[in-house]
Amino acid sequence: MRLLVIENDPTSHISLLGEHLMAAGADLVTTKPHHGVELPAAPDGFDGAVVLGGPQHAHNDADYPAFAPICDLLGAFHGQGKPLLGLCLGGQLLARTFGARVSVNDDFEYGFLPIDITDEGAADPLLAGLSPRQHIMQWHEDTFALPQGGTRLMTGATTANQAFRYGETAYGFQCHFEITRDHANMWIEDFNHVILKKLGEVDGNKAVNRARAELKQHLDGANEFCRVVANRWSDLVKARRQEKAA
Repeated sequence: MRLLVIENDPTSHISLLGEHLMAAGADLVTTKPHHGVELPAAPDGFDGAVVLGGPQHAHNDADYPAFAPICDLLGAFHGQGKPLLGLCLGGQLLARTFGARVSVNDDFEYGFLPIDITDEGAADPLLAGLSPRQHIMQWHEDTFALPQGGTRLMTGATTANQAFRYGETAYGFQCHFEITRDHANMWIEDFNHVILKKLGEVDGNKAVNRARAELKQHLDGANEFCRVVANRWSDLVKARRQEKAA
């Protein structure tokens, strides 16, 4: 099982998700299209693709000209029935690939916020049987609309579209379920100045302190969510690969 990993920013690496995928037998090939590592020309040789997060805005082609080729490549993967998994910015890029609008959200989301699995999500192979309410790390300004024909799998109080499935093989999530404890600590401690600059010193410190407390309370549950989803998505990739080989 050979997977393409599209890394949009070095601070948003594949982390715990990558550990689970490799344990399931995946060979991960990472490309960094904004940092000099070119995208493959086509999905040939890959069984699926993971698109990671980053601070960029998914509609900002002027500053990030790699976005259009990324979306073209994701569309080619989907056209060949090869599974896709997008996280945060990656989920937004998947939504864009399938014709949905990505825009600035009314609310800035930061921390291990509650998100709920919808009835459709509870019936989905990736999420079935999981606790209906999850607390998973968020850090985003933008949100994606639901692609026409897509299925909303998770929702939240301030961001309606937290996860979706398009067709049978493409999954986009707004949250960061991939992060380890060290990864989450790095975001909260090394980049708290970003939160203070955005929210101001008083509200920013409140948000950072809240995120610290939420990390202690919710990381284990978020990591278990990652394990389940990673293994089930790996099973989907393997099943699709076997179908093509038959």
